[in-house]
Amino acid sequence: MIEQPAYTGFGFSDEEWGLLVGLPQAVLTAAAAAESDGTRRTMAENAAGLETISAGRESASPLVAAVAGEVVSRVGDPEAGAELPVISPDDPQAKIEDVLSRAGQASALLARKVDEGQAGAYRHWLVEIAEQVVGAAATGGILGLGGDVVSDSERRFRDRLAHVLND
Repeated sequence: MIEQPAYTGFGFSDEEWGLLVGLPQAVLTAAAAAESDGTRRTMAENAAGLETISAGRESASPLVAAVAGEVVSRVGDPEAGAELPVISPDDPQAKIEDVLSRAGQASALLARKVDEGQAGAYRHWLVEIAEQVVGAAATGGILGLGGDVVSDSERRFRDRLAHVLND
């Protein structure tokens, strides 16, 4: 007997599952790129985002738990010391717009394929990833002192994501 991929149990195609699994890490990257604040701070943001993605494995939502498990199996488990590389998009604004567009596609897909509880849990989880990333490291200040915990551009990305996802 051939074992079916886990996503077929949710009624998703391979392409649809790819969208849902790719989006959490894309949200993390876009949230980190919303404010250019140096490698050390971006590393802290990446760690916070990966922790939030990883925590999704314990979600009461089977969909979030499955997606989080898939992401962690691909990029590594932060509990085992995995770290994401620092990615600095050439055009941060284009990355943000792409992620927001994909988030809208995912939201529409979820509305068609799963019940509102599963869809809402996934949408909220994405916003929580963005929230943790943008709040992970202060921006501005001198020698790590002072600055804003969440910059205007980071807040704008998080708010736009929440709006696109209706969360």
